[in-house]
Amino acid sequence: ETDRFTDYRYYREDQLPAAGRIAALKDMGFSLADIVRILEVYDDREKLEQFFSVRQEELEALSKDTAYKLTLLDAAVKRLRKEEHMSYDVTIRTIPERYAATVHMTIPRYEDEGMVWGTLMQETCRMNLVEADPCLCAVTFLDGEYKEEDVEVMAWKTVKGHYPDTEHVKFRTLPEVTVASCTYKGSYTLITEVYAAVVAWIEANGYEPSGAMFNIYHVSPHETQNPDEFVTEICYPVKKK
Repeated sequence: ETDRFTDYRYYREDQLPAAGRIAALKDMGFSLADIVRILEVYDDREKLEQFFSVRQEELEALSKDTAYKLTLLDAAVKRLRKEEHMSYDVTIRTIPERYAATVHMTIPRYEDEGMVWGTLMQETCRMNLVEADPCLCAVTFLDGEYKEEDVEVMAWKTVKGHYPDTEHVKFRTLPEVTVASCTYKGSYTLITEVYAAVVAWIEANGYEPSGAMFNIYHVSPHETQNPDEFVTEICYPVKKK
């Protein structure tokens, strides 16, 4: 019974084993609904072990997730203390499989990226392309390292439907990719600093590159001529070490 003044609970001696089981199961993190089901089969060792095994797997998964979050927090604290890259937030995200118009070219320098977009627009202007939702416009840098000239790139724009290839524009399905992502607002003159922040984050958080990096241009010179309004997402494909 429960004392209505103090809320203390009183048990008969024969109830103490069951009360002890309930307390032990609560300490293991079982919900009250689970405890009711477990008590019904408590004398069946096989069924009882199944409940314990499932809970053990849940706690192990939670432990790994907690450890990962602690690693991220630790890296963030270290960056704050060093006052490095404080304005750039890096996250892991997965970009799903997508159908895109692509142009693979070698351009004289990075500054000549407009040549690729000009080719894509010129060769598809009469196709009435239907943009995907969301429509992603990006350039993948295929060299794997910085080059002064003869830069190999692939521009891509996500679209709906299917279209015939042209001389330079190829329509293809790009695979799902997991990336370390950082989105920033401002001029492209900042981009080298953002690259450095993402690379440092990848190393500090137990990841390694797994493909060619790319930039997604959410707001570009196509939408505004004010560099302070540009919105660019830096994406490095990654995998756990």
